Amino acid sequence: MERGRCWLTLLKSTNRFFYFSFATVVDLLHWRDLKQSGLVFGSVLLLLFSLTQFSVVSVIAYLALAVLSATISFRIYKSVLQAVQKTDEGHPFKAYLEVEVALSTDQISKYVEKTQLYINSTVKELRRLFLVQDLVDSIKFAVLMWLLTYVGALFNGLTLMILAVISMFSMPVVYEKYQTQIDQYLGLVRTQVNSIMGKIREKVPGAKKKE
Repeated sequence: MERGRCWLTLLKSTNRFFYFSFATVVDLLHWRDLKQSGLVFGSVLLLLFSLTQFSVVSVIAYLALAVLSATISFRIYKSVLQAVQKTDEGHPFKAYLEVEVALSTDQISKYVEKTQLYINSTVKELRRLFLVQDLVDSIKFAVLMWLLTYVGALFNGLTLMILAVISMFSMPVVYEKYQTQIDQYLGLVRTQVNSIMGKIREKVPGAKKKE
């Protein structure tokens, strides 16, 4: 009950915060706007592929230089254009410079509280798994960690991130197109897994959850 209340509190506290950003992410992953999704997808992949060839410091430095080159060139171009045309349009980035970007104390406190909830929930869940509060859940966690050892032997972190990004931008579209067939196969897999877990709970002493 305590674990359930903790997760319920976490979900309620983060629901409003993530609503608009979640909707935006869903639109991106489902390619509602081809140009916007393509730009984000290409930029993220380019960044990850760059990290496979260069260090993080080099990638950040090159990105900063690229942005600065573009903004400085545009600023000089607009200044020269204003001088030639004898106009007084002002700073080309004035509208962006006047946008408020500072976080208020209330906003910082809200983000800290949400981070604290995530950390506390994660620590409690890890304690429950490692100290074997529920035997079957701990066994499933151990199997997952065992599988991850093989995944780690085949792929490094950046490769996994690249595959994850590709999956994020492809799987939603595939699922949307073949939802009925995928749900059918997932249902069969879920039934088999639940059946195996049920047999384990019946045969392993102390594995049954308390009502």
